[in-house]
Amino acid sequence: MKNSILFLILFFSISSIMTVQGKSKNSGEKIFTQNADQALAMIQEAAEKISIKGVAIIGFIPGEKSESWITKMKVVGHMTNEKDNMLGIAYSKASEMADTHQNSGSGVRTIYRGELGYQGGLIQKVNSGYVLAVFSGGASEQDLVVAKIGLDWLCKLYGN
Repeated sequence: MKNSILFLILFFSISSIMTVQGKSKNSGEKIFTQNADQALAMIQEAAEKISIKGVAIIGFIPGEKSESWITKMKVVGHMTNEKDNMLGIAYSKASEMADTHQNSGSGVRTIYRGELGYQGGLIQKVNSGYVLAVFSGGASEQDLVVAKIGLDWLCKLYGN
């Protein structure tokens, strides 16, 4: 009888923990999907104010490990120019951050094939995972300034 009661207590405790973790993950994704367009609009507005064109990306990585993500992209003026594909560069920044959980171009490790090591992407830990923001099209300093605007706004919605 004691073993049965202990088993039930353990079962319900584990179930409760898993339910809370599942809700936390889902709520993080919900916050992202409901607000990604607004974050991208803020990045676009900031880029236009300083007259840079390129690509903005906002993303959410649920949990502690990068095993999946949700991203949304917006072209701000143009996606390519005579020699650069800003979308490719932006996703290179994002992919580096997904692996390192550090801002792009941080130098925390050697650059892997497929990465460029450029700055212009920012990542922040939130209560249910990571939020990232990238801009590609201006100088690195400009990319960081406009990406930070969308990242900071979106992270506040996660309680950061």
